[in-house]
Amino acid sequence: MGFVVTNKPDKPELEEVRCVRADLTDKCEAYHLILGTNSKFTKLPFRVWNTRPSHRGMLGKGVSVGTFFCSSYWSSGEELHIVCLKNLNPTLHAMPNLDQIHALIRHYGPTIFFHPDEVYLPSSVSWFFKNGALLYKSGELVGQTIDTGGSNLPGGGTNDREYWIDLPSDNRRERVKHGNLESAELYVHLKPALGGTFTDIAMWVFCPFNGPATLKVGIMNLSLSKIGQHVCDWEHFTLRVSNFTGELWSIYFSQHSGGEWVDAFDLEFIGGNKSIVYSSKSGHASFPHPGSYIQGSAKLGVGVRNDAARSNYYVDSSIQYEIIAAEYLGEGVVSEPCWLQYMREWGPTMVYESRTELDKIISLLPLMLKYPVENIFGKFPVELYGEEGPTGPKEKNNWVGDERS
Repeated sequence: MGFVVTNKPDKPELEEVRCVRADLTDKCEAYHLILGTNSKFTKLPFRVWNTRPSHRGMLGKGVSVGTFFCSSYWSSGEELHIVCLKNLNPTLHAMPNLDQIHALIRHYGPTIFFHPDEVYLPSSVSWFFKNGALLYKSGELVGQTIDTGGSNLPGGGTNDREYWIDLPSDNRRERVKHGNLESAELYVHLKPALGGTFTDIAMWVFCPFNGPATLKVGIMNLSLSKIGQHVCDWEHFTLRVSNFTGELWSIYFSQHSGGEWVDAFDLEFIGGNKSIVYSSKSGHASFPHPGSYIQGSAKLGVGVRNDAARSNYYVDSSIQYEIIAAEYLGEGVVSEPCWLQYMREWGPTMVYESRTELDKIISLLPLMLKYPVENIFGKFPVELYGEEGPTGPKEKNNWVGDERS
């Protein structure tokens, strides 16, 4: 299971250790370096890592038991020879019922603050449909109006790129781009985590439009005209709550193609136990604290800016929410909205020559910066280039799987 640590040189007593049947264990992996040091007595470094189950997500049965792994020779990617526990009880009896879910959201639901200069605010999905959003099919030039609940959207299957959603084609187009904060609500997906010992409360934010990026190169800030913009934007953050104590342990902040888990003690809170989530300007990535976050190379000072700050634009998720899925409760307990079954793109393919815009920027740079900056551009997330419309929540890997971190 791991290593036994004592505060004295004597061998631990036998009753301090328990054996576990092999069928009650699962694979685990090293995660997050706790300690790294060089020994005075050997040339080999000493490293200590946290461990976590290898099989995570909604279907994962691995249970984290707080063990750690230490070694002087292990390298990342190698299989560990220690294990975690495994929950073989399919009923997941520690998971909350529907009333308890509402109580948890009312108690912990974060307030999402948008940047004071944000012009692309969220809305509800029904407001977006009601105000002229159109469904297009490949080969057809005219879009079809969408029912307020999305009942006429093609459901199921996979993203075959045969359909996509777009903004209204009439004079409502520009208005709809800017969203409608009054109608905005968080769309909640409840799922078991770490073998049902935790509950993940994934909260999805919908914005009708994602604005263009701002590039930071040293002391220069360059507003890009098109790169990063696309129709419709789905972002999320996830609360992880202990099913044994009901305590909020951590929140996952989704940031474009990645994200980070932040422990509860490192969060900002408002109104008791409700944390704060900062949504970045134009791109709507989530952050635990205000500031300007650079996606790129901090060393060179080159990357895409993610500016987060408190303002009068906010949504209180403890009040403004809708539970859209909780599969573990069984069929019929939570009615999934029709639009959730739409697995195609929430936005058209954006066709523009992003490379031309980047080349213009590179041409203005000093010679010593041109190559490293060009190299960083090549590593930017695909969604920044806006080449394809985003897919909905149920098409994301973290819907069933664990968060990417």
